[in-house]
Amino acid sequence: MGVKVSVVVPVSEPGPDDDAFDACVRSLLEQSMPSDEYEVIFADDRSGDGTRERLDAVAAVRPNVRVLHLEHAGSPARGRNVGLAVAQGEYVYLLGQRDRLARVALEVMYRSAVETDADVLIGRLVSGDNPPPRAFTRNRERADILRDRLLGLPTAHKLFRRAFLDARDIRFPDIEPDLSEQAFVVKAYLTAKVIAVLADHICCHLGPSPEGPVDPAAHASGIRAVLDVIDAHSDPGDQRDRMYAHWFRTGVLRLLGGRPWLSARPDQRAALFASLRELTRERFPEELDRHLPVHLRARAVLVRSGEPGRLVALSEAFRGTSVRAELRDVRWEDGSLTMDLAVEIVDAHGAPLTFRAEGDRLFWTPPISDLVLPAALADVTDAVSRARMEVYIRHIDTGLIFFIPVSGEVCRSQDADRVRVWAVGRARLDVGTAAFGRPLRSGEWEVHVRMHSGAQQARTRVAGQHGAQLSCVGVLAGEPRKLVIPCWSEQRELSVCVEPRSFSESIVLVSPGASVTHREGHVFVVLPVPYVPPSGGPPAELVLRQIASRGRVIAIPALVEPGVPGRFPGQLVAKVPVRRLPGEGHIGPGLWAPRLRIDGKEVDLRFVLEMGRAGRARVQAGGEPGMLSTRRSLLGRLATHLPGGRHAVRLAHKLQQRYLPTPPPDHGS
Repeated sequence: MGVKVSVVVPVSEPGPDDDAFDACVRSLLEQSMPSDEYEVIFADDRSGDGTRERLDAVAAVRPNVRVLHLEHAGSPARGRNVGLAVAQGEYVYLLGQRDRLARVALEVMYRSAVETDADVLIGRLVSGDNPPPRAFTRNRERADILRDRLLGLPTAHKLFRRAFLDARDIRFPDIEPDLSEQAFVVKAYLTAKVIAVLADHICCHLGPSPEGPVDPAAHASGIRAVLDVIDAHSDPGDQRDRMYAHWFRTGVLRLLGGRPWLSARPDQRAALFASLRELTRERFPEELDRHLPVHLRARAVLVRSGEPGRLVALSEAFRGTSVRAELRDVRWEDGSLTMDLAVEIVDAHGAPLTFRAEGDRLFWTPPISDLVLPAALADVTDAVSRARMEVYIRHIDTGLIFFIPVSGEVCRSQDADRVRVWAVGRARLDVGTAAFGRPLRSGEWEVHVRMHSGAQQARTRVAGQHGAQLSCVGVLAGEPRKLVIPCWSEQRELSVCVEPRSFSESIVLVSPGASVTHREGHVFVVLPVPYVPPSGGPPAELVLRQIASRGRVIAIPALVEPGVPGRFPGQLVAKVPVRRLPGEGHIGPGLWAPRLRIDGKEVDLRFVLEMGRAGRARVQAGGEPGMLSTRRSLLGRLATHLPGGRHAVRLAHKLQQRYLPTPPPDHGS
């Protein structure tokens, strides 16, 4: 049987300690496809850091691995082209040296490509914690470049039929590396008979992209090369205009407003602006602006008029724009976790973004007062009619992301001539079908929301309001039945845990919801228990360790009380003896770090218990992270002069970092 897939990887001095490169190599060697059915071609750009020798050692024991020793070119384009020239596979996959393939990637991509007779097959990509592109909402046997938003997938991480590449003479041009990939891909898009999308399997995890200053001349030249490919393989008209608008948006306007450009030196900023303004005047006429979102139309106006200062002011005015998400309710309904949400785009001060109304039309107002857009450019009526809310879940370990169904509406209210727009909706998470009709894998899944307002978009974690009672009832859901628990971080951000590893872990996940009550000289520490098994759960103890030089420890038996399945959680109650003076068998004033002991094993809980001198206790669960640092600043200087004091200060600092993480800045204040 011949080679089914060739994987080409250009390599350039990853270094002996590059974990991402090691993961890339391992992922290629551990594919589920039989080794005699695929080959790996490393095209080494004369690396001088020991990489050549390491790859040769792999090839010596792996018959399906080849290493090409090339003269130094400084660009991955030559390595890719040479790899394509010697590849023997029916299909070719192009991988970066810091990317890694899922174990089943080659097997499932090849099978899908054969079934769909695809010239190009795009397997699902994962990039950090970014939500997946819209192209990956479902499998597509016959994808369309524009309708299915394939231009949002411009990198070479795809499976290409090798005979198709050879017949169309598709190779990587020697231009700026990112744009070389895009020129290669857009030619393949425009000349392929069949492009397919495989969305229901993660195929490739993208590694970190190298960051560095943009070479203005090289970047502009690369954009021109991409546009030349479009001109050569498309006819004038709306399709070409929309493709041009895509590269105007991504290759010009986003650069002239992003953080790297704002933080660049004035001379670097001026050089990039001049180069991209010339490119704009040469290849991007004003007629394209109608295909841009409105805030980028404003940038386009300032680029064409040659006003970099106002462009900087416009970009600064957008900083801090975010989405405010209000979680109004979370509950279980018919085995699905139901979330009622209201979301809205707000500015850096937390004020809702509004539109100007004239009759039945809506117009966007630029955030800098001296910029006035023509009415045709400022009109966002149609865009606002497509405003929407999206909710997705993200696995915290793998980065896997799935969108979940949302039903709702976009609401408007008007005050004088200003119109406010927000979305309300109900999201339903069915753990048995959320993964493209399949059950979610075990682990913790974050819940995120994204809002498209018609002018801008933003995303955030879904969080409960401070002071609100938050549900943490666990249920058995899906087939086969698995315990599923909604849980809350110290910042009250919502996650869903599928099949906790143990009874202890299920309690740890919701322990930020701990509370205390006082009665008859005792403190009762109460922890929610998401799901109490019919047996009542194993015996448990609450272990409290004082955060001080003596580090006193007290263990208190805890009682587990059942709740109402599917409606109310159970609770774990520990009766803690309290005294105002230090002593054995009770706790006194100070900070106490809690742990849960079950079956002789202890796990950390996600809060700190603070005992006041009056015998009153309270729970600190990340909401007041400054409390411990303030106390340390007052006592730390004294403690360091006492025996064992320096160790105590280090311990307190460590516990603060562990239990009281600093919350992210609040852009709404």
